[in-house]
Amino acid sequence: MSKGVRLRVDWAACDAHGLCEQWAPELITRDEWGFPILVAGPVPPQALEHARAAVLSCPVLALKLVPMR
Repeated sequence: MSKGVRLRVDWAACDAHGLCEQWAPELITRDEWGFPILVAGPVPPQALEHARAAVLSCPVLALKLVPMR
């Protein structure tokens, strides 16, 4: 049985553009410097489309969807 997926940030690549938050505000907020703060745990099924859009919007490819372990 699948445990779902979660969002993960490559901190070395992230430039704090903030586009991810615009596509998935229910999953991502930003800190005072503009870097993403991700919800903990798996992405809820109803938010998966928004999570995928957030990943695709990242201009530096710093955001990914990864399987839960």
